[in-house]
Amino acid sequence: MQNHAVKYLHLTPDSELPALEGLRQFKAIIAVEADVHESMMWDVSRWLVESGCLYALSWGKESVAWQEAIDDAFLEATDYEDMPEQRALISTSHEDDDLEEVFWFAKHRASHPADLQETLIVHIADAPRREELEAQYHDA
Repeated sequence: MQNHAVKYLHLTPDSELPALEGLRQFKAIIAVEADVHESMMWDVSRWLVESGCLYALSWGKESVAWQEAIDDAFLEATDYEDMPEQRALISTSHEDDDLEEVFWFAKHRASHPADLQETLIVHIADAPRREELEAQYHDA
C-alpha cells in the first residue's frame, strides 16, 4: 500500500486556476461532477501537466475525454518527444467505477517510476465535498 499525502482542491466550472503550492511531482484524481466547457477541460489539463502531474486518474462526467485531454496536454508540453519513464505521464479513465474504487486504485495500484509522494484530488463540482472525499480516500 502506498501511504502518501493527499490534498483536496475544489473547482467550480468557471473557477480561476490557482497556483499549486508545494507540489512538485504528483498524482491527480480528477473527479468531475459538474458540466464543464471543453475550454476549461483543456485549461485544467495543461495546468495539471505544467504543475507536475505525472499520474492522472479521471472519473465522472466525460472521464474518457478528460483522459485524452491530459494526454494531449502532456504531449503538447513535451513537444511530442519521448520521455524517460521517470518523467512520463500515466493516465487512466474510470468511467464505470465508483469514486471509492478510483480512490482505492490510486492508493494501492497506481504506481509510477518516479514514486510520487502526493495525491491531489481535483473536485470539479458546483459545491465542495472536502471532508467527505478526503474520508473516502483515507478509507480506501
